[in-house]
Amino acid sequence: MTDVAPQAADPLVRFSGVRKTYDGETLIVKDLNLEIRRGEFLTLLGPSGSGKTTTLMMLAGFEVPTEGTIALDGRSIGAVPPHRRGIGMVFQNYALFPHMTIEENVAFPLMVRGVPRDERSVKAREALAMVKLDALWRRRPAQLSGGQQQRVALARALVFAPQLVLMDEPLGALDKQLREHMQMEIKHIHQSLGVTVVYVTHDQTEALTMSDRIAVFSDGVIQQLDTPQGLYERPCNRFVASFIGENNTLMGTVEEMLPHGFCRVRLADGHYVTAAAVNVAGVGAATALSMRPEKVHIEGLGAAHVNRLMGTVKDTVYHGDHVRVRLSVAGNPEFVVKMRFRPGRPMPEAGERVAVAFSAEDCRALDAPAE
Repeated sequence: MTDVAPQAADPLVRFSGVRKTYDGETLIVKDLNLEIRRGEFLTLLGPSGSGKTTTLMMLAGFEVPTEGTIALDGRSIGAVPPHRRGIGMVFQNYALFPHMTIEENVAFPLMVRGVPRDERSVKAREALAMVKLDALWRRRPAQLSGGQQQRVALARALVFAPQLVLMDEPLGALDKQLREHMQMEIKHIHQSLGVTVVYVTHDQTEALTMSDRIAVFSDGVIQQLDTPQGLYERPCNRFVASFIGENNTLMGTVEEMLPHGFCRVRLADGHYVTAAAVNVAGVGAATALSMRPEKVHIEGLGAAHVNRLMGTVKDTVYHGDHVRVRLSVAGNPEFVVKMRFRPGRPMPEAGERVAVAFSAEDCRALDAPAE
């Protein structure tokens, strides 16, 4: 596990030894050390209860760390109340005032900061124009769709030009098509303004689409902090490999450590595989081999590779641009090969015995499940 990536020379936010418990016994966040770079879009990703939302709430000031410090722009903010941290917030439920117009909702952060009325109105209209809602400034929240309400919440978070914006599952209430559209809108606004965004989600696709870096949480610990491509192509442990994207797993035992960072693994059915030794305890240790479905080929329908295993086809499903072949391979009854669809190329049929092949570089030997 790692929560250390190349760190920023002058980070905007720094968590140092942060822990959080609600009952004095169970740690929700464990020894968090994290630096957030200026201008980046960082996503905190993980399942429910992993500590990601608690981390965001501590940064916002709605929760207090049990131990450790949080610094914003070089200054500890432990004693600074939420409304004085200068942080924009966007929530899943929008949190708009129903009795106010859209303009008044957006201008509210300026009002509490003592900005004169005329200036508030100008800045609120500018923020609404940024999210393409300036024509609806007289309406109230109930007169808007869910996507429009989320845009208002985003404009309100940005209207006072904060250096940091926190977003807690902001698109969770939207339907799939609108959610995907808003992902691109938020990313575009982030890029145009250069504001630092910390975004919480449990949706891996959303995280991969929007983020500069992603911190993958599990059990109160950052398992890996990396770019979307780094997480997908180079997961550092079994949890990250299974949580980010689709993944095939084969269980085995390390038989030999090989030069250049590779190892030889004996599978449960007695066959051998050569893999990159990413996270293994050594010879004799159990390991979980991880490989992506698009990195595996059915022999004769793709490139030849050093690793070759026999499998039985269970079904083949056409997905337009690709075909998914589900097989039983070396004790895994749900092994998937993802192949580009080519008209006229024969596809494997259910019950057929085929050989699957993959390179050592694309097969990562990771930590095995706990006994």
